[in-house]
Amino acid sequence: MNRSKKLTFLAPKDMTESKGAIFIDMGISAGFPSPVDDFKETRISLDEELIKNKEATFFAKVSGQSMIGAGLDDNDLLVIDRSIPPTNNKIAVCFLDGEFTVKRLRVTKDEVWLQPENPDYPVIKITEENNFIIWGIVTSVIKKV
Repeated sequence: MNRSKKLTFLAPKDMTESKGAIFIDMGISAGFPSPVDDFKETRISLDEELIKNKEATFFAKVSGQSMIGAGLDDNDLLVIDRSIPPTNNKIAVCFLDGEFTVKRLRVTKDEVWLQPENPDYPVIKITEENNFIIWGIVTSVIKKV
């Protein structure tokens, strides 16, 4: 049973190299335009904004449609932190029976379930027969528009 396609993992580069991109230090209006006089320009590093623990953080691209209800679409870039404890309702990258998959964790006292966010995909109950590891917790998603 193919639960997901192959994930490609990437590690963050040295954050000291980046000077950051230009950041507009004001809200961007999705309604009426803001006056130009309110414009203030600074620099921002997405690494510093998105990565809390560099040694435990990895990136991976989503492959498939099982998490579209959670806003994770095919080819989105996930930020995954391996230092965050896996708890109920977190979105996790898991290694299950030889494949990586991304699903929402459903954890009870005695059971673990992997919940897709697409009704076309089945809920997966983890049993003792499964080769199962929670590899990391998704902290952010980066999308192309």
